[in-house]
Amino acid sequence: MSDAVIPAATGRTTGVTDTASAGPDTSTNTVDPLPLTGERTVPGIAEENYWFRRHEIAYTELLDRCAGKTVLEAGSGEGYGANMIADVATKVIGVDYDASAVEHVRARYPHVEMRQGNLAELPLTDESVDVVVNFQVIEHLWDQSQFLRECLRVLRPGGELLISTPNRITFSPGRDTPLNPFHTRELNAAELTELLIDAGFEITLTAGIHHGPALKALDAKHGGSFIDAQIERALAGQPWPADLTADVASVTTDDFVLIAQEAPQARESIDASLDLVAIAVKPQ
Repeated sequence: MSDAVIPAATGRTTGVTDTASAGPDTSTNTVDPLPLTGERTVPGIAEENYWFRRHEIAYTELLDRCAGKTVLEAGSGEGYGANMIADVATKVIGVDYDASAVEHVRARYPHVEMRQGNLAELPLTDESVDVVVNFQVIEHLWDQSQFLRECLRVLRPGGELLISTPNRITFSPGRDTPLNPFHTRELNAAELTELLIDAGFEITLTAGIHHGPALKALDAKHGGSFIDAQIERALAGQPWPADLTADVASVTTDDFVLIAQEAPQARESIDASLDLVAIAVKPQ
């Protein structure tokens, strides 16, 4: 791994040193980063930057849905997304099963109210939040249907679930089991739609995340797949070539595009998308 530090999207001032946005710091008032295990993405690592930005785009594109609202982030992980939401929301509650992640968020992002809990039994009362955010998490859960029923329970009538997940068709192509050992079940667009409807939601948006022009150019530069080039080097267990590291570190959220399934410009099928994004509403 290199020593490069990649800036994260801006969020509220935390009162502690933010190594993801401010670069290395020698002061004593720091919060140690969470380890990069493969289960969650972590900001501030050059070789992880592509995946971090690919996660981050869901927040930047849907952040306005959280403005002035009470928001639950179910599966808040490192906490950078909940911290972004705190810039616009009235209140942000984060829930995560991992005790170390909960303590990390409490220390690093004090504007987020963290609770430890199981996503299949959310530690919130009925109809207590306006928005539930669940980005790149549902594929990690054993009982996805139960989790979605819990989201419906804690949402107020008319409240929204904002959800993203890797598209199984492109993430684990041709496989019945996920490539990522931390994923229990990956979904395609039809399967995600079915789960949401069966849980009682009404779907108002189905969209896909795709590479924009700059990333398509990097696909071509790196033998047809920028993603495969990164995976190959990661599995090799050797230092990354300087040009690949530089290309990965250069990626921004603007290099990805979110295209609604029904949009006139949706020339690429949602089945060809990298990640799936949906907005689902609890009926009034």
